[in-house]
Amino acid sequence: MGSVESTPMPQAPPIRAMSRKRPASPQMTLDEKFDAFRIDHGDAVSSSSILSSNNSAHVSGAKTEQYVHELLKDSKNRLGLSALSTANPSAVLERTSVILRDTQYYSITIPNEGSPVTNQRSSGRCWIFAATNVFRVAIQQKYDIKSFELSQAYLFFWDKVEKANYFLESILDTVGDDVDSRLVSALMASPVGDGGQWDMIVNLVSKYGILPQELYPDSWNAQNSSVMDRLLTTKLREDGLRLRALKASSSSAEKIAAAKEKMMQDIVRILTLCLGPPPSADEKFTWTYYDSSHKLKTLSLTPLEFAASTHVTKFISIVNDPRNDYNRLLTVDHLGNVWDGRPITYVNVDKTVLKDACVAMLKKGLPIFFGSDVGKQSDSAKGLMDTDLVDYELGFNVKLGLSKAERLLTGESAMTHAMVLTAVHLDADNRPVRWRVENSWSSTAGTDGYFVMSDAWMDEYCYQAVVDPSVVRQDVRDVLKQKPKVLPLWDPMGALA
Repeated sequence: MGSVESTPMPQAPPIRAMSRKRPASPQMTLDEKFDAFRIDHGDAVSSSSILSSNNSAHVSGAKTEQYVHELLKDSKNRLGLSALSTANPSAVLERTSVILRDTQYYSITIPNEGSPVTNQRSSGRCWIFAATNVFRVAIQQKYDIKSFELSQAYLFFWDKVEKANYFLESILDTVGDDVDSRLVSALMASPVGDGGQWDMIVNLVSKYGILPQELYPDSWNAQNSSVMDRLLTTKLREDGLRLRALKASSSSAEKIAAAKEKMMQDIVRILTLCLGPPPSADEKFTWTYYDSSHKLKTLSLTPLEFAASTHVTKFISIVNDPRNDYNRLLTVDHLGNVWDGRPITYVNVDKTVLKDACVAMLKKGLPIFFGSDVGKQSDSAKGLMDTDLVDYELGFNVKLGLSKAERLLTGESAMTHAMVLTAVHLDADNRPVRWRVENSWSSTAGTDGYFVMSDAWMDEYCYQAVVDPSVVRQDVRDVLKQKPKVLPLWDPMGALA
């Protein structure tokens, strides 16, 4: 963050600690607590404090108004009021120096860089778009295709079906927990959301394969998923309660299975009517395309055979989570899509290990699926991601100093978006300076759909990279043999991009 160079605001004298004559305790009745609050607890605070002179736990409206009056005597604050109250503060406080150093030149760039740039529209499918943008590079190289797009809607359909089943199985698995327990509440909060993780993609592609977009294009509901999602969520919450009741009443396994089968039929009906019937995973499709020499070619493959070109199952997810020990395997309780499928696993590494692996991937010509907090210090229109982009400290005269670990600990940050790394620029010492990011917000975002990410931004807000095991040391690969540390479902590392 930039330093604060403005005239400092008047500082209030320190508030002295107050002793309570009758401390409220959990054993007090509500009336006794009210009586305790009415008692004068000690010394009055300074007149410049915004807290009540009778109790430091209360705000004084009069003293707050006095503070507002005092701070507006400063011309800088009056200027700030005029600028920051009439426009987006993030736009007002962008540093011109950062914008001017934006450049799309890189020393290492993968071949077959994304073409065309994709658009997830009003849906939360970024992880599917990022994954298919990675897959298509391998397919382009194998079949000599200059430009094409994979069907995101195909994986979206099957992910919804699998997540619905995963939710219902999780409900049965947690029937011994109270319905308002934190785990069941977290399951009910988002039974079948749009987001996902790398291992979920591996589960889907391994089971259903992939196919070109023109063979299963986006429907309106794929591009605008909120109405469909609300209906699915309402139905699954109702079904979840019904299943819990059946299980709690000691109903037979056959009766529970029959009820769940009916529930899944309802989900498939909704999805089919909203997204359209998908092709079968093991039936051949015929696809005609032009190769890079503009020669007409035809492929006849099943979605599963087409997916064999991607080799996705061998890639591993490495993360940088400073709250947990490095070289440690992490997983998340009850997070997944395919029941009994590949679990969510993260190899937690130092940020230098993560970045070195990304550079090695790009040198091999391989794109990288990565998860980050795209909303922090970024401008989607300009396509900039830089820790120095917006100077909130200057504009508001506050200090912002949370570390990466503290942001995760407090819920200030998490993996909110998945994108693809396609290039990096190295300095004379072979250290990363900036990274090129392929997004899925159409070609109108950034520079023709691409963002510039500073290396400092990557340090602070990048949490995950999916890489070939060959680009990390043996000791990092060996972490996969560990028994994983299980994080709760509501942990920040359980966030779905």
